[in-house]
Amino acid sequence: MKSLLFASATSLAVLSACSNNKTATDTAQDSVSLVTVDSAKFDTTINGKAVKLYTLTNKNNMKAVFTNLGGRIISLMVPDSAGKLTDVVVGFGSADAYQQPTDGFYGATIGRFGNRIAKGKFTIDGKEYQVNINDGVNSLHGGTNGFKTKVWDASQPNDHTLVLSYLSKDGEEGYPGNLNVKVTYSLTDDNELKMDYEATTDKKTIVNLTNHAYFNLNGEGSGTILDHTLQIYADEYTPVDSGLIPTGIEKVAGTPFDFTKPTTIGERINADNQQLKYGKGYDHNYVLNGTKAMGMNHAATVTGDKSGIVMDVYTEEPGLQFYSGNFMNGSNTFKNGVKDDYRTAFCLETQHFPDSPNHKDFPSTELKPGDTYKTTSIYKFSTK
Repeated sequence: MKSLLFASATSLAVLSACSNNKTATDTAQDSVSLVTVDSAKFDTTINGKAVKLYTLTNKNNMKAVFTNLGGRIISLMVPDSAGKLTDVVVGFGSADAYQQPTDGFYGATIGRFGNRIAKGKFTIDGKEYQVNINDGVNSLHGGTNGFKTKVWDASQPNDHTLVLSYLSKDGEEGYPGNLNVKVTYSLTDDNELKMDYEATTDKKTIVNLTNHAYFNLNGEGSGTILDHTLQIYADEYTPVDSGLIPTGIEKVAGTPFDFTKPTTIGERINADNQQLKYGKGYDHNYVLNGTKAMGMNHAATVTGDKSGIVMDVYTEEPGLQFYSGNFMNGSNTFKNGVKDDYRTAFCLETQHFPDSPNHKDFPSTELKPGDTYKTTSIYKFSTK
């Protein structure tokens, strides 16, 4: 195994402003104007563990930058329709910034349980468990100190693979069982960011892992994502109550949630619809309809209206959470100096359904001793 390839300040090129006569939005589209991420701003120690940056590359000059703080993807450089590199993942410029934001999920590996659990309660074999509450009366994305706050053990066997591992001890955030987790991020020569998740436990527990990257296919800081075109391969979704907890499964036909054909994100986002009011936009789980590609569920296709970049999402998971950046409010500053303004990024999180432990008709998220949780998801990039 090669030694860890820690990213240097000269090797991490991401888009940003560098010309006095350009706006930040203009320069986010200008791949000639590059600024480096200072690796020293991530080179620190948190809770006795070293935090570092890691860079993955492929033969097409794509570049993915990660930190083991929260298992986060910070930057993803992708060629646009003109062949110019565009940073399609929004993120921050220091380890400290990732501990301060109002939304701490940017780019993070999420666990133990992605999405919400109603009132933080679930039952396994007749025993009720109470996990930490961090979203109103509910638990969200693993609780207050979920995987996004952890410094993962990291190894980089080659220039296109990063392996992250973490032991979540029995009782952490209220979850049962010692859970050994491994996530392998790979950047392939087919312009795929591949995510392989594995977990084992010594006590029956629940697991639902995902990545919470925020995307803007026109580039970080380039403005609204409402003109991106989105297609989701799902005929049903899980409507929610006012706390964003699923109430069942319903058809998308005839509703603003119908993305079975390519539709701009903003076309119906302000419709007079109670579900959109609850989510303040789209913040809902889609029930994938089994459309297959590459031996997996073809979950979604998104196209940047300015860049021509196309992102296809493939997964072995049954669901996909579509979030339209409704709670972004300019409280945080991205690595290129632009604020995280309202709806300037979106998320497509592959997953089992929210609150699955409390819905017998949803696919199970239970993991038993002796079994291995194993699932793969892919973000694949091309141009139109």
